[in-house]
Amino acid sequence: MFVEPQIGGVASEKCPAGWIEVISGCMFSGKTEELIRRLNRAIIAKQRVNIFKPVADTRYHPQAVVSHNNNSIASVTVDQAEAILAQAGDCQVVGIDEAQFFDDKIVDVCNQLANSGKRVIVAGLDMDYEGKPFGPMPFLLAIAEYVTKVHAICTVSGTPASFSFRLGASKEKLMLGTKHEYEARSRYYFNQGMKEKHE
Repeated sequence: MFVEPQIGGVASEKCPAGWIEVISGCMFSGKTEELIRRLNRAIIAKQRVNIFKPVADTRYHPQAVVSHNNNSIASVTVDQAEAILAQAGDCQVVGIDEAQFFDDKIVDVCNQLANSGKRVIVAGLDMDYEGKPFGPMPFLLAIAEYVTKVHAICTVSGTPASFSFRLGASKEKLMLGTKHEYEARSRYYFNQGMKEKHE
């Protein structure tokens, strides 16, 4: 389990605060659940927290960040990554959900926030429905001090899953979905499903 560094926000001249944490994985792996857990712990530690999500994510609630298990935390919706900078204010911790849906500027935004002394916690899909790196996520993974890859359970084999298999025929890159549109699958059953789709 991830242990928050400097949970009390203690910093010194030799070790100033400010870093990036990325939580990645496939759908239904608990990314948002882990994001909410970390943010709630920061709130318990009496840190000032601001949470953001892309305006496109309206699956469960127009403003709150909500996990597939229906745990939630209040958030601010933004249409562009740069809007996070303007609204982060004097918070100590910034949470960002569904980072893969933001434009590439999210990488610079996270860097600027961390460089200004904030703890930045980002959650997002590392791969798209084709099993390819998703949007800005590879760059966020590269610049993060802490990376947590979480796994779901394969709906076919019951083994650990790291791929999001799209059940329908849509080829739209950015398609929000739930358990009706996607399944978590292991590498073997993801590849098998993709092969069957192309036959």
